Amino acid sequence: MMTNVGKQILRMFDGSVRAVSHFESPLLLIVRLYWGWQIAQNGWGKLHNLPHVTEFFASLGLPAPGATAGFVSTFEFVAGILLALGLLARVAALGLVIDMFMAYWTADRVALVSFFSDPSKFYNADPFIFLFVGLLILVLGPGKFAVDTLLHRALWKASPEVANSSIP
Repeated sequence: MMTNVGKQILRMFDGSVRAVSHFESPLLLIVRLYWGWQIAQNGWGKLHNLPHVTEFFASLGLPAPGATAGFVSTFEFVAGILLALGLLARVAALGLVIDMFMAYWTADRVALVSFFSDPSKFYNADPFIFLFVGLLILVLGPGKFAVDTLLHRALWKASPEVANSSIP
């Protein structure tokens, strides 16, 4: 049996969780818009400097550096736009996580293997913030203010059985 104080603490906790939850979707919108734009700009910059990107990828020993540079540059540009819009956001986020993990693996392996021994090397490396944003959207989804959510709502109205699906 719970005391009045215990019930009051639980009510306050529940109220605080509900209050903070109202900020989740606007926060996800801001993260998606800002970092999606940054990722798209990063990809756009690579697309306009493909010879340099290809040369860098060749110096890392990546296979087919020209094709790889074109693919990565295009992917980052498109994924950034998709994240900003919240369209196929989790798919784009998964691709971004893989892209940034590969960036760690190929270009900054010292930072990657320092994850436990020297975390500052890991989180100060260039791919960190994009990896973090990708993981955030992958886990939490795009939020209420996203094209994915609007499409899900439209599909739900058209077909109620879609409401039980795992779309955002």
